[in-house]
Amino acid sequence: MLDDLTAAREQMAFSLGFHIIFAVLGVGMPWLMLWAEWRGFRTGDGRWTALARRWSKAVAVLFAVGAVSGTVLSVEFGLLWPEFMARFGSAFGISFTLESFAFFLEAIFLALYLYGWDRLSPRAHLLCGIPVAVSGVASALFVTTANAWMNGPVGLVEGPDGELVSTEPLGPFLAPTTGPQVVHMVLAAFLCTGLAVAAVYAVAMLRDPAKRDGYHRRGFAAGAVMGLGLAVPQALVGDWASRVVAEYQPAKFAAMEGLEHTTDGAPFSIGPWEIPNLLSLLLTFDPNARITGLDVVPPADRPPVAITHLAFQVMIGIGVALIALGAYAAWAWYRDHRRGAHVTDRRGLLIAMAAAGPAPFVALLAGWIVTEVGRQPWIVYQVMRTPEALTSQTGLETYFYVTIVVYLALSVALVAILRRIAAGPHPAPDRTPETRDRHRAFSDQWH
Repeated sequence: MLDDLTAAREQMAFSLGFHIIFAVLGVGMPWLMLWAEWRGFRTGDGRWTALARRWSKAVAVLFAVGAVSGTVLSVEFGLLWPEFMARFGSAFGISFTLESFAFFLEAIFLALYLYGWDRLSPRAHLLCGIPVAVSGVASALFVTTANAWMNGPVGLVEGPDGELVSTEPLGPFLAPTTGPQVVHMVLAAFLCTGLAVAAVYAVAMLRDPAKRDGYHRRGFAAGAVMGLGLAVPQALVGDWASRVVAEYQPAKFAAMEGLEHTTDGAPFSIGPWEIPNLLSLLLTFDPNARITGLDVVPPADRPPVAITHLAFQVMIGIGVALIALGAYAAWAWYRDHRRGAHVTDRRGLLIAMAAAGPAPFVALLAGWIVTEVGRQPWIVYQVMRTPEALTSQTGLETYFYVTIVVYLALSVALVAILRRIAAGPHPAPDRTPETRDRHRAFSDQWH
């Protein structure tokens, strides 16, 4: 039996976890789709165009699911946390308004893009896809600024009753946590998308060696380059984000590192092992620097340490593994390219890429656990506690279970649709007369 506070928090966590998976794919897939279309029209290679056509169908489905789950999240804010929205809703006004504009712009041009295949000129069709890709990133950016403000609120003044209220409409963009959190989220979207796409084609080639053809290799390569190529930049941004957390949310940082006591020359924990002085060195470039621990935080203000630390360790572990996989893939490609071989003939690499497909999503969810659980017991850091924001309505446990059932049904339908798209007709051959004509038209328009 869940109490109302736990039920409300679990419902938000479940809804966000469901939404974020499809939201990041909705951000990254349009860019892969545009890249494939551009390559197809630029080179006259029909396999790239076939990839773009198939991926455009997936983009449409992901957009629909993301819109539904995102709307549910917005409704849950008002239903479950009315006190929070009443006091601080003004801080989100401009972010949510801009996100709405980005959403409608994306919907309009996605419709034109899907309808425009073989109806618009190559240049016009490609240009219709650009607002789709840009708007997807903009939506993620605007929504993330709102969450960043909750971690580092600015623009607060005292209301008539002495409580702090938000008055700065640009607060979400001015919060010290906004920069690293937004960049970290956008890179995560591209990284997750790339590795998910690469994993799909890796699995296909493992199941059927006959599919190690030009079509599947191009799909695999596009996803692998996007995903693995961002592993190192994402690690660097993660380091930036950790430094900001250490400065503005020291309790969260201590929970992330599992640092119980303030320590000079703090060690860095990797699973059951500790490396002496490494945390101080990484954070301040001084191996003997003092790092604040949880002992200086009042017990009532401490976040849950075990789950925050575990989630942070999982995120770091996956990040290191992906960097290692990227280095191996680059070495394998260089060696095979010199010999005239294909890197996709390496069964071991295909297995590793298939396993890497879900890994960044696990890291993504772990990162959100660190962000949200590590902020507790505050819904707005050091301003408003989570229980203060809860609705007075009871029986929230029922809503939580209904949400699970609805989302499970939606997941089953989504998987069925995506499997049907994947099992569609075999792609067109390399250079059909239609592809040559569109390639010629594209070249004439752009040159």
